[in-house]
Amino acid sequence: MSTLDPAILALLKDPDSLIPTVVQDDTSLEILMLAYSNAHSLALTVESGNATYWSRSRSQLWVKGATSGHVQAVRSISLDCDGDALLFRVHQTGVACHTGESTCFHKPLELNLP
Repeated sequence: MSTLDPAILALLKDPDSLIPTVVQDDTSLEILMLAYSNAHSLALTVESGNATYWSRSRSQLWVKGATSGHVQAVRSISLDCDGDALLFRVHQTGVACHTGESTCFHKPLELNLP
């Protein structure tokens, strides 16, 4: 079992909770998706370079692209100022969204702002 480096673990606000993980394309800077990591999936990501998340719906680890081939090679990881959110910058192979869209954020809301 992979374990997270203690220096990284110490930066996390709550290493026992799920960590919202924003995923951004390293080239276009487009936001691709939001996923959740935990300390174990983060350790696997750091170790392998492949984006690994915690699937809330399946309650198991999820290596992005393991079944679809739409892998995310992690180029960098940043932690937010509070230690409770992550940003993965990735090289995306194929599409990021399970719907077949390039990004999961493909449903714009109509706003009537002044």
